Amino acid sequence: MAYSKGQLMKTYKISLGRNPMGDKAFEGDKKTPEGVYFINAKNPNSVCYKNLGISYPNKQDIEVSKNLGKPPGGNIKIHGLTNGAGFIGKFQRWFDWTAGCIALTDQEVEELYNTVEIGTKIEIKP
Repeated sequence: MAYSKGQLMKTYKISLGRNPMGDKAFEGDKKTPEGVYFINAKNPNSVCYKNLGISYPNKQDIEVSKNLGKPPGGNIKIHGLTNGAGFIGKFQRWFDWTAGCIALTDQEVEELYNTVEIGTKIEIKP
């Protein structure tokens, strides 16, 4: 769901990491992080259409992975489809397929890319 000034603006159906149940704990677990983060980058030349960077890992994420003896990972994005696969469109929602990112259609990412500013707070929750 996308909000502006506390008001719901739009709802998106998404695809998550291939192992979508539970919070991301370490690099390679195929989970999407849960919690409060920030949009920290925009990339118009991504391998998956365009993307918006998510500020994962935070201090708590690093502590969790450290306690497990594993690296926290990073490079978590809100992105479109792999370049050249945009024709799949909404069918990408039939299963969770990312390595831990949040996937939308190319058109949906375009909307967010054009309206969401770097520094915007986001909350990822189950």
